[in-house]
Amino acid sequence: MKNTRRIAARHRRTRKDHSTETAEDYVEAVAEIHAQSGTCRVVDLAERFDVSHVTVTRIVGRLKKEGYLETEPYRPVQLTEKGAKLAEESRRRHELVYRFLLAIGVPDRIAAIDAEGIEHHVSPETLERFRLLAEEPSTPAVKQPAKKAASHRH
Repeated sequence: MKNTRRIAARHRRTRKDHSTETAEDYVEAVAEIHAQSGTCRVVDLAERFDVSHVTVTRIVGRLKKEGYLETEPYRPVQLTEKGAKLAEESRRRHELVYRFLLAIGVPDRIAAIDAEGIEHHVSPETLERFRLLAEEPSTPAVKQPAKKAASHRH
């Protein structure tokens, strides 16, 4: 029974990570597009994610209800304070995962693709280990294994 609870907890975390993935991707994209061109429109997001205008409009509407974005019909999409905070956290996490992948020898193109998925499913503890390896590969703390966690096998 105890093992079943541990497995269930891992799956709950994965479902939670999946539920926030779109929000993180969209607020990060809004911030980047806004920084590059001064404004972000629905069409910019549709182009960025290679999805339809309808898909973007639906997701933007959901993120507006959740307090991450502000927009009105035919107006630019803007981040709220809550959205800007999430965008910065997502950007930082993405950059750290990307640098870690480069540090372990993953080619740039593949690291960029893989970082897009990994960034949403990494715990703060794992991110800290990534940071140590990416920034200080010869640090003794990096060479020391982390405390042994419960088996990750099912």
